[in-house]
Amino acid sequence: MPTFTPADYSAIFLSLKVAMSATLLSLPFGFAAAWLMTFPRFRGKVLLDVLINLPLTLPPVVIGYLLLLLLGQNGWLGRHLLHPLGIRIIFTWKAAVIATAVVGFPLMVRSIRIGMEGISEGLIQAARTLGAGTLDTVMTVIVPLSFRGILAGAALMFARGLGEFGATIIVAGNIPGVTQTIPLAIYEYTGSPNGDAMALSLCLVSVFISVAILLCHEYLSRHLVRRD
Repeated sequence: MPTFTPADYSAIFLSLKVAMSATLLSLPFGFAAAWLMTFPRFRGKVLLDVLINLPLTLPPVVIGYLLLLLLGQNGWLGRHLLHPLGIRIIFTWKAAVIATAVVGFPLMVRSIRIGMEGISEGLIQAARTLGAGTLDTVMTVIVPLSFRGILAGAALMFARGLGEFGATIIVAGNIPGVTQTIPLAIYEYTGSPNGDAMALSLCLVSVFISVAILLCHEYLSRHLVRRD
């Protein structure tokens, strides 16, 4: 098996860092979006559903380009961050986190929403009858009963983040040691002479991490089922 270079180890660590950061960043927004799509009734719900699921149908490169227009030096948001505050996002690992969060967000919302849709409406009504407000109902009824859906959404988001390529390469680039993740390193090796062995080694690392995540998720899910 070929020996990994420091850049390869950096790509592995950065992939884990980006996937974890994107998952943690998206979790509160994903929970809020799932709650909005499950319980309240309001006009424009169909439009919100379309917007949430749009990243599933758009090519990741399109998402990356739109983020580039938004967060770039002359972008609508980028110019307000860079010039007054000195915050640079494009071509940093933060851009990879944002791209990963956007691409994987619909998967997280769908999983959490499935968990919420299994909650009996009678339990929510009972909590309200006992004087619980919206926030109390969410924290004491909805969160505990939809926890498996939250866990599944987080696991899917993390696994999806490990494989994100198209949007990331547009907004973060492929800079070894800075923004290069496992998929980007594999892409670089496949285009270089005698790079097949290193590309295969990184593929095996990616498979190992993904399998470990899925096994951990399965174990936690079964443990929660037995506890319930």
